[in-house]
Amino acid sequence: MGHITNSEREYRLLQQRLDYNLTGAPHSPAFIQILKLLFTPREAEIARQIPVRPILLRTLARKIAMPDDKLYEQVISMAERGLVFDFEHNGECYVVLAPVVIGFFEFVFMRTRGDLPLKELAGLFEQYMFKEDRFAHDVFAGQTQLGRSLAREESLSLEDYSEVLDWEKASSIIESSKTIGLSLCACRHKASHLGKSCDAPQQTCFTFNRSAEILIKKGMAEGTSAKQAAKILEQCKASGLAQIADNVQKDVGFMCNCCGCCCGMFQAIKTFNIRTAVVTSNWRADIDEESCISCGACVRACPVDAISLSNDKNNDRGAAVCERSLCLGCGVCYSACKLGCIKMKKREQQLFIPETAFDKYVAMAIERGKLSNLLFDDPTRLSHRALGRIAAGIEKSKPIKALMALRPVKSAFLSALATIKHKSGY
Repeated sequence: MGHITNSEREYRLLQQRLDYNLTGAPHSPAFIQILKLLFTPREAEIARQIPVRPILLRTLARKIAMPDDKLYEQVISMAERGLVFDFEHNGECYVVLAPVVIGFFEFVFMRTRGDLPLKELAGLFEQYMFKEDRFAHDVFAGQTQLGRSLAREESLSLEDYSEVLDWEKASSIIESSKTIGLSLCACRHKASHLGKSCDAPQQTCFTFNRSAEILIKKGMAEGTSAKQAAKILEQCKASGLAQIADNVQKDVGFMCNCCGCCCGMFQAIKTFNIRTAVVTSNWRADIDEESCISCGACVRACPVDAISLSNDKNNDRGAAVCERSLCLGCGVCYSACKLGCIKMKKREQQLFIPETAFDKYVAMAIERGKLSNLLFDDPTRLSHRALGRIAAGIEKSKPIKALMALRPVKSAFLSALATIKHKSGY
């Protein structure tokens, strides 16, 4: 009986550790069951002691009093299943705990496999992500998100297109990448195990450069050429999929081709009305109501239900109307409209896109009140735990939250942290 109690304790502690991450992992019986299917009790005990920032494997081994070779075996086993990240730098092995998203949810479902009960996991993830709302609200809190919408380049006018930056173009992201990985869409693959996946192609998820190298090495992605990736991109567009990329300007790590029925980000928008779950592009759909014949093609195509048919027009046909605050600016509706009634129009206010992944995560931490989690991250150190609690109390006080919400203050703080990062090598 004591063994069972101790095992339950390890899974609850691991859940609490994962909840420390920027995207969160609130407690739920469904989530505890997910952890039991993915981690052995011993693996859960080890994983809960791994920071969310990279740590030397030999340093971790010393902290948890475990021989280097034994810990390495455990880490490799977990890494091959996508539960932790491991990588080499200057001949040393580093390890970091994978979050739920973008993390072990994707790594579980981005390939076919026989070592896990995928149907059972699919049902549990569905319960955790979409039948309960706490996880979605944790993942998509704030304005800075993991993903941003890309406008289809063909939907932009020549005048606008000349102003599009490379990080806003799906084609440029592909062409500029040295390494490209191709994987199954985790969302549609999960849905297929529940018998409700759509007919869109599944092998459509791209990773780039360092991210691609890690996933290819672990067998979670297969390498592909820029030419083949461009061909797959066009096939995805023809299937009505929207392009969602890593929310950074430099060194974009991933690009998904998403459908409105299976995508977790889109489901958060439609199921829980979390309208900021995906950062929009710098464009929006503009519908010419006079030429619209109310055929409904754009309504069916929009992945987030931002377009509806209205009868307010002064004739019997009605017209399609786009809700600007909800429009992703993806351009899928532009491709669906065969009469040319839709144009993509530049948004009045340009969006803030973090320059690097570091900037993105710090901005997310500030908005979510979890900056202290990044600064005091080592769960094996009593001093970090104590300082983290103190910093969290300060960070979540009303005056500090209000101050950090101001963009000039946030920008200055990001710059200061970037300087510290550069000097310290963090």
